[in-house]
Amino acid sequence: MEGIWYVIGFAVAGVSFVFLTIGASWLISHRTKGSPLKGLPYESGIPTYGDTHGRFGVSYYIYALLFVAFDIEVVFIFLWALVVRDPIPGVLASMGIFIAVLLLGLAYAWRKGVLTWR
Repeated sequence: MEGIWYVIGFAVAGVSFVFLTIGASWLISHRTKGSPLKGLPYESGIPTYGDTHGRFGVSYYIYALLFVAFDIEVVFIFLWALVVRDPIPGVLASMGIFIAVLLLGLAYAWRKGVLTWR
């Protein structure tokens, strides 16, 4: 029964941390009425023209997802190569299968036309 007090204590601490963080953010946030241009979204300091909520094409997100997926896989392969000091045939075969599955996914994406920018 003593363990429940630890769980309750951590729950109270977690909930209070969330509300204290939100409260502190609200207290120190910038709420002054300055220039109306202050609230406009921009990156280079130049006022925007037209609608600032432009939509990106789906192909942009597909490129981003493919980049993240293959980037993580490259990191995995690099770390695998660092850990494996004495490559035995079974370990090499498993990594070969892994790379073959990656290349199969890349070939599928290429064939579907996902990698062509329109």
